[in-house]
Amino acid sequence: MAIEGSSTESRQKRIRLGMVGGGSGAFIGAVHRIAARLDDHYELVAGALSSTPEKAEASGRELGLDPKRVYSDFKEMAIREAKLKDGIEAVAIVTPNHVHYAAAKEFLKRGIHVICDKPLTSTLADAKKLKKAADESDALFVLTHNYTGYPMVRQAREMVANGDIGAVRLVQMEYPQDWLTENIEQSGQKQAAWRTDPARSGAGGSTGDIGTHAYNLGCFVSGLELEELSADLDSFVGGRQLDDNAHVMMRFKAKDGARAKGMLWCSQVAPGHENGLMVRVYGTKGGLEWTQKDPNYLWYTPFGEPKRLLTRAGAGAGPAAARVSRIPSGHPEGYLEGFANIYSEAARAIFAKRNGEKVDAAVTYPTIDDGMKGMVFVDACVQSSKRNGAWIKA
Repeated sequence: MAIEGSSTESRQKRIRLGMVGGGSGAFIGAVHRIAARLDDHYELVAGALSSTPEKAEASGRELGLDPKRVYSDFKEMAIREAKLKDGIEAVAIVTPNHVHYAAAKEFLKRGIHVICDKPLTSTLADAKKLKKAADESDALFVLTHNYTGYPMVRQAREMVANGDIGAVRLVQMEYPQDWLTENIEQSGQKQAAWRTDPARSGAGGSTGDIGTHAYNLGCFVSGLELEELSADLDSFVGGRQLDDNAHVMMRFKAKDGARAKGMLWCSQVAPGHENGLMVRVYGTKGGLEWTQKDPNYLWYTPFGEPKRLLTRAGAGAGPAAARVSRIPSGHPEGYLEGFANIYSEAARAIFAKRNGEKVDAAVTYPTIDDGMKGMVFVDACVQSSKRNGAWIKA
């Protein structure tokens, strides 16, 4: 069970964690802190929680941090923490996208492990530079595509890899929301303001914010790699600078002699959808369907047979799901637990690095390479849409 970990893990000292961003009122910062503490592998000891000194200090006090380890500048934090005997071993970067590259680079070059929110950066150029920095560092780079931490997503991936649905033919990905149906960014709503701002979010709106999640999930479950895509992006809300809806057709690279196609729809202007992430994968022998709104269940349909409902920690769940489940079946696990699974998988890798051991092959988390694929996806979507849906190599 993930909450207990192995006997070796339970004897480890907690990982000393820092955080960049995530100060008072920041949604994703609180999520990361909960995820880091849920399985008791981390202790938050330092932070550059805001670029505003007063807010950084106030946020540090709220979290009970030592005032000497509360910073208003992430570079100062990286320099000072790297020199401390008990300095941070890992840092969570939970800022708007345009800060990711500069912040991550400072910690990576000092050997501090990075756990970064998605998407990787705001531009493909910065993503390439960050990839180089990560490759040159001895530190780990973890990207929090948290939906890959759900037990039944792991179950689906295991079943595809085991050939339970045969050769994959089709991958359908959806991620509709409705929270940007109106121009709330003009009202000063903080999340809307930066997520619709090209300078802070990047070239993709809904594609970068939620489309990357759907795309990553489709590839994670199917095991496929994108070859090219055709995209139609829209900004339906007047005055909005970034896309709030996208339809994307995909062609995947041939695998085992077979080719597969995909379709992705992401939208933040779809009334009635709060957070409708879904993935369907169809092969020559059957199909799988998973939805984030009901995450403890996976529908499996062998061709020509009735649909079967597989449950987390229940009958039909395999070892991939079991290793990231905490409680008995019938007790729901969801968003925070899935997020925590990414942190716990990262912790296992950090413990191994700390002890000079090889990381267990079962440990799975999104990497810098997954982040690069997401940035290539967003860039290709934007370029394709500008060319009236032309097919763009990914």
